[in-house]
Amino acid sequence: MSRALLIVDVQNDFTEGGALAVTGGDAVATGISALLGAHAAEYRVIVASRDWHDAEGDNGGHFSDEPDYVDSWPVHCVAGTHGADYDPLLDTEAVTHHVRKGQGQPAYSMFEGATDAGESVGTVLADAGVTEVDVVGIATDHCVRASALDAISHGVRVRVLTDLVAGVGAESSAAALAELAHAGAELRASGAA
Repeated sequence: MSRALLIVDVQNDFTEGGALAVTGGDAVATGISALLGAHAAEYRVIVASRDWHDAEGDNGGHFSDEPDYVDSWPVHCVAGTHGADYDPLLDTEAVTHHVRKGQGQPAYSMFEGATDAGESVGTVLADAGVTEVDVVGIATDHCVRASALDAISHGVRVRVLTDLVAGVGAESSAAALAELAHAGAELRASGAA
């Protein structure tokens, strides 16, 4: 069996002090770095995604001056800005594939993005013979949820490392994890802490 690690949107705008800060985001970044320090060699590929929104326009309705925090949001993760950068507490040295998503349109799942070479995450996983993935990152109730569901739909076994995710809301995050478990994902701690 071949395993991959999917690191979802651990970016400055989603961690403490960012435009859409999630409580516990910095701790997630630190925990993922610890996981990579101890276990990076166990992963065939390590894919990290970033929101990478256009500076101009509303990105297909994704940005709004009056966001509903469901389908529209304040401006965040604009391409090339500090907010779009990885959180500095996340060590990205072991990352094999960097994915950008949401370029001009809403995108929650990392499977909607592409590498600099234009490869989809599904292609990266298939080419590497990946059969299992661990999913970590931000936010549990949005992009982690969407990425994990898409991984399941691509036919790989999914484990969500529950101590290495952080969500926008407690109830919505619990609901997302329950939905993922119902869809077949395994929920477990990483053992990195």
